[in-house]
Amino acid sequence: MSHFSYELLHRDSETGARRGVFSTPHGTVQTPGFMPVGTQGTVKGVTIDQVAATGAEMILGNTYHLALRPGHETVRRLGGLHGMTLWEGPILTDSGGFQIFSLESIREINEQQATFRSHIDGSIVQLTPEHSIEIQESLGSDV
Repeated sequence: MSHFSYELLHRDSETGARRGVFSTPHGTVQTPGFMPVGTQGTVKGVTIDQVAATGAEMILGNTYHLALRPGHETVRRLGGLHGMTLWEGPILTDSGGFQIFSLESIREINEQQATFRSHIDGSIVQLTPEHSIEIQESLGSDV
């Protein structure tokens, strides 16, 4: 199994800006870099080959939205996001935590979890730290 690593290639002496290479089990990513957002496992309006043709080295998926549709167990059965999307490079998924702020009108928070009412069908979605990790493991993201 490949390991994760980061190699610093250059640091600007005036600004502190860095340039580097981040290595993951599915490939390397130049930093800084462009990362298209595939909220539900796809970058809208383009094929995965077109995404690759942009020079993008990593795509981003959204844990909350993927848990709702198509569902993390479905993604797991399809071979994770790599199998579902046919993207061979690194994939980053967020924790689902951004929705705590962006969906504040349909969520409640307590010490244990954030509870949402699905914008798709109105069902209750409970997101605990443990469930967020379970979803991300099903998605099979690199980061």
